[in-house]
Amino acid sequence: MSDRSDRQGWGPLWIMRPGGSRPVDGYTVPSVLWSMPALRWYMGGGVSLLWMFSAGTEIVGAAESTASAAIGIAVLCGYAVAFLVATPISWTIPLRWRAVPILAVFALSFAMWPWLGWGIGSLWTYVGVLIATALLPWRVTWMSIFSLAALALLFDVIDVGWNADVLWVPAIIASISLMMAAFMRSIDSLARMRMAQREVERLAAERERGRVARDVHDILGHSLTVITVKTELAGRLVDVDPARAKVELAEVEALARGALADVRATVAGFRGVSISGELAAARVALAAVDIELDAPATTDAVAPEHRELAGWVVREGVTNVVRHAKAHRCRIRLEPRRIVVEDDGVGPLVPAAQGEGGAGGGTGLAGLRERVDAAGGRVSVGRSDLGGFRLEVAL
Repeated sequence: MSDRSDRQGWGPLWIMRPGGSRPVDGYTVPSVLWSMPALRWYMGGGVSLLWMFSAGTEIVGAAESTASAAIGIAVLCGYAVAFLVATPISWTIPLRWRAVPILAVFALSFAMWPWLGWGIGSLWTYVGVLIATALLPWRVTWMSIFSLAALALLFDVIDVGWNADVLWVPAIIASISLMMAAFMRSIDSLARMRMAQREVERLAAERERGRVARDVHDILGHSLTVITVKTELAGRLVDVDPARAKVELAEVEALARGALADVRATVAGFRGVSISGELAAARVALAAVDIELDAPATTDAVAPEHRELAGWVVREGVTNVVRHAKAHRCRIRLEPRRIVVEDDGVGPLVPAAQGEGGAGGGTGLAGLRERVDAAGGRVSVGRSDLGGFRLEVAL
């Protein structure tokens, strides 16, 4: 997982405004505490508080009076509230300070020492969950969780001596916390993917707007200039040389019709696919998920008549790499009559022998095969020499 946002001092990306790149309401504590992700966290975390019932019964059983029991339950409730708000607070602070709310909740657990004694380790599952939800670097996360579980084991051994039962609490702390850490990283990775997709779409739209504006300017700028000159000439010739004026007007009409056809073609191709555009989009998408791209700097090797189809090949190949490959490297090769997209990931989902020539593959590959077949080409899939999946189109 990448920590680019953390290095900037921002919290997890999935509390960003949908479709935007700015934090929720400036990332202030009050705004994040009442943000939709925080409310969802309260619902899930609130269910886990049911496990505090056993600690509550121990407090009541160990209390010497009703007042002592009430104080102990109040402290336990404060611990529960601190657990719920610690995670949203960690979303508002830089990475280097994100352990502070965790340590505060850990320290608060010792406030129940008068009632629970060495048994306070049973409450540290919540501390482990906070470590997981803070999205600390992975090495820090698992080291902290195992250290917390080892400390809980030590407290239990001191409390009741060594037996098989003392392993339960450390095992629960480690398993639940590590599972939560993996879950949170999956959520964060999905959010990064969605943000990368929105960024690719935004860049593609800007690129297309620029292309259309440039093409329309070039078409109309030249055509209207020539039309203006010829119209003025026809106006001067209409009395002195009507035949020549008719010729000029016919040329003006032809220029106008040609300019109109060019504008229509430009607008019709607004959503078209090009190899240069898809290669640029691939760089952005793969960088967003930390996959190294090895690709040519230009698309000159692809023949002009094949560039749209090559764009579809790159789009489908890169989409499969991002979604399924679990790769670290992607390589794109562009040749006059061949396009190859390959990676070093998990490899093909079907045997290479099935993939060759057309069998196997998902809906995206089926659509690509239809396009390639219509152009007289051939699609083959199989295992790459990088160790992962290879998509090759021969034209």
